Amino acid sequence: MGLAIGAATALPVAYLAITVGGSLDQALDTLWRERTLRLVLRSVGLAGAVTALAVALALPLAWLTARTDLPGRRAWTVLTLLPLVIPSYIGAYLIVSALGPRGLLQDLLAGPFGVERLPSIYGFPGALLTLVLFTYPLALLTIRAAMSRLDPQLEEAARGMGRSAWRTYRSVVLPQLVPAIGASGLLVALYVLHDFGAVSILRFDSFTRVIYTAYGTGSRTSAAALASLLVLVMLAVLWLEGRARGRLAYHRSAPGTARPPATVPLGRWRWPALAFCSAVVLLALVLPVGVLVYWSLQSVAGSPDWAGIGAGTGNSLIAAGMAAAVAALCALPVALLSVRFPGVASGLAERASYAGYALPGVVVALALVFFGTRAVPVLYQSLAMLVFAWVVLFLPQAIGSTRASLLQVSPRVEEAARAMGRSPLDVLRTVTTPLAASGVMAGAALVFLTAVKELPAALILAPIGFETLSTEIWGATSVGFFERGAVPSLVLLLVSAPPLYLLTARGR
Repeated sequence: MGLAIGAATALPVAYLAITVGGSLDQALDTLWRERTLRLVLRSVGLAGAVTALAVALALPLAWLTARTDLPGRRAWTVLTLLPLVIPSYIGAYLIVSALGPRGLLQDLLAGPFGVERLPSIYGFPGALLTLVLFTYPLALLTIRAAMSRLDPQLEEAARGMGRSAWRTYRSVVLPQLVPAIGASGLLVALYVLHDFGAVSILRFDSFTRVIYTAYGTGSRTSAAALASLLVLVMLAVLWLEGRARGRLAYHRSAPGTARPPATVPLGRWRWPALAFCSAVVLLALVLPVGVLVYWSLQSVAGSPDWAGIGAGTGNSLIAAGMAAAVAALCALPVALLSVRFPGVASGLAERASYAGYALPGVVVALALVFFGTRAVPVLYQSLAMLVFAWVVLFLPQAIGSTRASLLQVSPRVEEAARAMGRSPLDVLRTVTTPLAASGVMAGAALVFLTAVKELPAALILAPIGFETLSTEIWGATSVGFFERGAVPSLVLLLVSAPPLYLLTARGR
């Protein structure tokens, strides 16, 4: 089943091979340019910088919200994860509007301080800031799920031997989080490589911006060649992550029953911890939401289309919920193969499943249009096709979290169940899946929260008349009335908050 899932999600790569193969000379000419090398270096540099900063933010936030007595930590858990639901193109607009050379901050400073213009935020600095603020929750959700499941026995032994809290965290806790850090870092890196909205608005040339431009000008072969190169970069990132991850075991091997980790009292560090969480939430959530509220109040487009917003909300919840459920079901066999049966076949299935995540949404959508109209025309512009596209795009989010959780499940528990006469399917259903439930649910949360804001595939593959919140926002902003998109943007944030809270509560 894992191999079949990997093959299905690799359809966009097959589409690229067919397109490039039809005009190989033109494709090679596109790749053999100095500009293409600069494009690779810029894209990889941005992905590496965003990944490092996102993980650096997620690690202390995960520890504070999962392991300490931080006041209101459940509320902080949701607040620090909420920026995940803000689409990158909306986030970029908000950052430019607030912090741009002529943004709201400049307006506030103009009166008392006479500031006429702030430094430019366009280019690499703006893209880096925006993508870090709206991708660190990808790392936080996965790392937090893994941290909440750590067995405290090793930490207690280290503290009993006289190690300080910091040395224990560095030498005992962090090594156990390597799978989660690797999986979440991989998700962030691939997200940055396939993001279009933020880099386009902030005028930073990356793979996706150039690919979209090539498709827009009708150069499909050039676009497919660059997208194929992006797949190769993705494979290199996967290889590096696999080498760093190795084949270490992260489950409990000693006898006894695992206990939940103890809550760490912050003591005098409580106020600095609150200040840190507040600063992150202020930049990543309060500032964007404040700008959205300001635009809503200053709207010049008349009263909002509440009927359209309501229909878009229902459609978004249904489609994203279906995609999250299907992705969670598909991720389990792929992650199980990778963890329990490592080898060439399982590695190939896992890497094939990541193919769609590294590609821009328009490439995946066009690939499904190409195969759908030829193989299963009845599914073209159907809800099933849209859900399948989202699973192809976001399945790695579920695989990474599920895999990190499975690595913490001792295979001896499964072997004991088999020895008692249970079938492999019963062991998977009654033993493995419940023990890995926090990772599975975290993966489903990631897929839901990413799919609910996805735009390119929804525009191309959604059934006629099937409007989502993201297409409602795009319809307003594409004609220059971004104020009209502020209300559906706020609704998108509001409808995502309760599912996010429930999923994080289940993860605990």
